[in-house]
Amino acid sequence: MKNILRSVVFSSSLFICILLFASCSKNKIDKKISTPPDNGGGGSITCTATKAAAENIQIFPADNPWNKDISASPIDPYNTQIISGISTPVIKADFGSGLWQGAPIGIPYIVVCGNQPKIPINFTDYGDESDAGPYPMPLSAPIEGNGSGDAHVIAVDIENKILYELFYARVNGNHWDASSGAIFNLNSNQLRPETWTSADAAGLPIFPGLVRYDEILKGVIDHPIRFTLTNSNVKPAYIFPARHKVNSTGGQYSLPFGARIRLKENFDISNYSATNQIILRAMKKYGLILADIGSNLYITGAPDERWNNDDLRKLGQVHGSDFEVVKFN
Repeated sequence: MKNILRSVVFSSSLFICILLFASCSKNKIDKKISTPPDNGGGGSITCTATKAAAENIQIFPADNPWNKDISASPIDPYNTQIISGISTPVIKADFGSGLWQGAPIGIPYIVVCGNQPKIPINFTDYGDESDAGPYPMPLSAPIEGNGSGDAHVIAVDIENKILYELFYARVNGNHWDASSGAIFNLNSNQLRPETWTSADAAGLPIFPGLVRYDEILKGVIDHPIRFTLTNSNVKPAYIFPARHKVNSTGGQYSLPFGARIRLKENFDISNYSATNQIILRAMKKYGLILADIGSNLYITGAPDERWNNDDLRKLGQVHGSDFEVVKFN
């Protein structure tokens, strides 16, 4: 975003003062931006494009599955058989501070205002299942893994309440190339078309399932947490609200995409840090939602220099056997 200085210069001294004022204000440009929103509204509003501001908007309507309390939902009749297949792995926080193999740890995202310039996307693989765009993602937006692996790019427009996500994204001149992309209206319960992928294998949005540090500061995570299982533990199927499946090899006693597991109510969290207790309480109330193929019981979050990696590793004291499967049949 750029500030446009409009002034009539009446004298050289006034001109110098204006320049000095602009220089002093430079560091605040990305904090608060007075801009006409790109939503048909009139006049200007102040948009605070920060990660903290993103926690103040409603992420999907209150009756959306992403906001459902599943702490009292019935247990799946095949719970014992399914959990036995993932009982020995432990929870792994696939996010943190610093770098791992030269890249930030987790899936990054940016927050933008309504008038963020939109850039065209060239879809290289799943264009027929992607939302055309353009997308409000500057070419400087962070890419998961610095471009290795799934290379997700995510932008949250907090004025228009629109979520934009890309899979396997890379900059190509003045645009993005990406394998697939999806746009979600955060004011709507509308799902992806049946059988369509998204930036995630399950056809789900990614951002609502990330563990984000500003949620910790808020004191509550009010959504299920995205997690992965290995190919052999994922059934080649999907259930609501997921929309897409892959050719995984899981059998009868495995989980389809979109399935939820929750931490048992009697699991004692009192000896964990305040940060980890917030995460664990969310696992009890909203559970984990299966979104992709990956390592067993890896939960996904956003990188942030405020995470304490040593503390997050203590989540590894939580085993698969400490969970139960929410009924999905």
